[in-house]
Amino acid sequence: VQLVESGGGLVQPGGSLRLSCAASGFTFSSYAMSWYRQAPGKEREFVAADTGGGGTPDYADFVKGRFTINRDNAKNTVYLHMNSLKPEDTAVYYCNANSWVDNIWGRGTQVTVSS
Repeated sequence: VQLVESGGGLVQPGGSLRLSCAASGFTFSSYAMSWYRQAPGKEREFVAADTGGGGTPDYADFVKGRFTINRDNAKNTVYLHMNSLKPEDTAVYYCNANSWVDNIWGRGTQVTVSS
């Protein structure tokens, strides 16, 4: 059972990144997939979620209109498309898979927004 995030890096303010989270070892399509982030000295916070089943994704207010979450069940992968990035978006971004019986976290990928 594993989640592996990738796609983080250094980007200038106003730039874009696409994060990926590859899942293995469980039935991906049966899990709600989410992204969280944790900035230095702060608690981990919710960013976006796709519960699957065709429902409307959910977003934290501070990313609405800038970030988009989508999943590819055929590839067992969930993505986070991040646009108009701000310095305050700097954080480690974590992927989460959740079901009635399980809660799985990845190790995270660092996103740094700086000029």
